[in-house]
Amino acid sequence: MLAKRRLELITAVLGVAFVWSWWFGPVLVQFLLGVSVTILAAVLATRWGRALLKQVIWRLRNRLMVAYLFIAVIPVLLVVLLTLQTARFLGGQLAVHLVSSEMDRRAGALLGAARTIARAPADRREVILQRVEAVFRERFPGLQIVVEEPLPPGESETSGVVIKDRYLFLWARSQFQNRRVALLTPVSRRWLGELSPGLGGVSILPGPATPRGSLRLHESEDKEDESPSAVPRASNGLDMELLWFSQIPVSVWGDDGRTEIATLGVHSRLSAVLNVVLAQKIESKLPIVLYFIVAVFLFVEVISIYIGVSLTRTITGAVNDLYEGTQRVMKGDFSHRIAVKGDDQIAELSTSFNRMTENVERLLRIAKENERIQADLEIARQVQGQLFPRTLPKLKCLELRAVCNPARTVSGDYYDYQMLPDGRLALALGDVAGKGISAALLMASLQASLRMQLRQEGLAPSKLVSRINQHLHANTAPEKYATFCFALFDDRSGELTYTNAGHLPPLLFRDRKVIPLEVNGMVVGAFPFAKYNESQVTLLPGDLLVGYTDGITEPENEYGEMFGEERLIEIVSKVAHQDHDKIIQTVIEAVQQFTGSPELQDDMTLIVARRI
Repeated sequence: MLAKRRLELITAVLGVAFVWSWWFGPVLVQFLLGVSVTILAAVLATRWGRALLKQVIWRLRNRLMVAYLFIAVIPVLLVVLLTLQTARFLGGQLAVHLVSSEMDRRAGALLGAARTIARAPADRREVILQRVEAVFRERFPGLQIVVEEPLPPGESETSGVVIKDRYLFLWARSQFQNRRVALLTPVSRRWLGELSPGLGGVSILPGPATPRGSLRLHESEDKEDESPSAVPRASNGLDMELLWFSQIPVSVWGDDGRTEIATLGVHSRLSAVLNVVLAQKIESKLPIVLYFIVAVFLFVEVISIYIGVSLTRTITGAVNDLYEGTQRVMKGDFSHRIAVKGDDQIAELSTSFNRMTENVERLLRIAKENERIQADLEIARQVQGQLFPRTLPKLKCLELRAVCNPARTVSGDYYDYQMLPDGRLALALGDVAGKGISAALLMASLQASLRMQLRQEGLAPSKLVSRINQHLHANTAPEKYATFCFALFDDRSGELTYTNAGHLPPLLFRDRKVIPLEVNGMVVGAFPFAKYNESQVTLLPGDLLVGYTDGITEPENEYGEMFGEERLIEIVSKVAHQDHDKIIQTVIEAVQQFTGSPELQDDMTLIVARRI
C-alpha cells in the first residue's frame, strides 16, 4: 500500500513538471518527462483497473459515466492541447515564411537590377551601374557587381543564396547574349535580423550534409550587431516561444548547377509573428469576451452533466428490463414481453425486443433451411467440378493448362478439351450470362450439348457451334445466352480451326507480338438462325495461345477502372517464357491485386496452350 502511494505521488509530481515544460521547457525535457509520465500512468492504470474493473465497468450506469468522461472532458482537453500545438506549428512555419519570403523578394530586386545591367547598351552601361549602386547601396550594404564578358551566348537567370569563399551572399545573376552580370550582397547576422524587424533571432546554419566551417556569415561593421537577436518578451501567459527551422538551397559560386543545403532558423514568439502579420500589438491581457466565453462554456458543461445524469437513469432502467428479458429468452421462454413506457426511442427498443421474441422461432426455421440450401450448393459445386476435364490430353507438340475460379459456390464459366478419334484436339471456352445456380445449369447444358456433338466425326467448328446455338435456344429461357469459342487443333500440322461466338478473342503471343483471334459469330442461345463462320491459324513452335473470360479483364478497382486487355497482354508478355502454371498464377494474382479485394467480382477462367 505504501509503495502504491509513493508511485502515485511520483507520477503526480512528474505530471505537473510535464505540464509546466510544455510551455517553458526544452523539447528534450518534454520528451523525457512525457515518456516517464506515460509509463508510470500505465502502471497505475493497470493496478487500478484490476481492482475496479468488475465494479465500474459491469453496470451500465457506470459505463455511461465513463463514456461522458471520454466524450465531454477528455476531448475538450485534447482540443485545447491540439490548439496550442497547432498554434506553435503554424506560428513557426509562418515565422520562417516571413523571413524566407522577404529574402526572396530582395533576391528578386537584385535579379531585376542584374537583368537591367546585362541588357544595357555598351554606351550606357557605366551610367546604369552607377545608378544601381546609388539605389541599392543603402538597402544592400557591401553590394558587389560582377560583370563577365565575353561569354558564349545564352539565356540564364538565377537568384537566392550563394557560397563564395565559404561566406554567404544574397545574389542574383542574369546573362544576356555574351554578357553575364551578378549582384552579391553579404549576409550578416544584422542583415538577417533586418529581414523582419521585431520577429526575433534569425540564423542560417549548415545543413546535415554540409561540412562545418564551409558556411559562414559576414561580420557587421558594428560588432554589437553580431550578438544574436533577443527573443521578444511574452505578452501573456499563452504567448509561447517558437523555434522553427526550414531547409533552403544554397548555390556554390563558380560551380554552376551545384547546390548545398542550409538551415534557416527563426527564434521568436507567437505574439511577435502576429505583430508582423497584423501590423499591430497584441494586448497583454485576454479580452473580456474570452472570459465571458469561458464562463458560458462552464455553465453549459454543468447543465449538460445534469441532463446526462437524468437521461442515464432512464436508459439504465430500460436496459435492466431488456437484461431480464434476455435472461428469460436464454431459458427458452419466448412468451416473455417487456412493458413499454412512453413513445421515445427507448420505448421503441422495448417494442423491437418484443417483436424479436416473436420472430426468433421463425428465424431458427429459416436458418435450418439455409443450412440445407448451402449443403445442396456444396453438392452442386462438387458435381460441377466433375464436369471439367480432370486429365490433360497427351499431345506431341502442344502443352495445355486450364483453371476456373468461381466467384460464388458454382460457376457460369466453362472450359473443356477432348481428344477426337481422328487425332485432333477439341478446345472449348465459354461464359454464361449471369452467376450462381442459373448460370451453372446453363453451363452444364452447354457441356452436355458439346459432348454430344463431338461424337459425330468430321463435324466442322462452325457447324458444331450452330447446332449448340439451336439446342440452347430451344431448351433455355429467351434471356439466357452464352459466349462460346470452339477450336480444333491438328497435332501433326499445328493448324487451329476455330469459331468464336461472341467470346473475347483469344490472344496469340508470337515473337513478342500479340495477335487477337477473330470473332466470327454472335453469342449462342439468343437467336436460333444465327450464322457462324470459322477461321484458321497455324501455331508455330514457341507460340503461346491464351484464352480467357471477362472475369479476367473486366474486374474494377476502387476507382472504377477495369483491368482491361492491355494489362493482361503486358503481364502475359513478361512471363510468356515461363511454364503454364506460373503464367496462370501471375495473371490471377495481378487481377486480385488490381481489385484490392479477396472476393472475386466474376468467374475467372484461363486456358493457356503452347506449341512446342
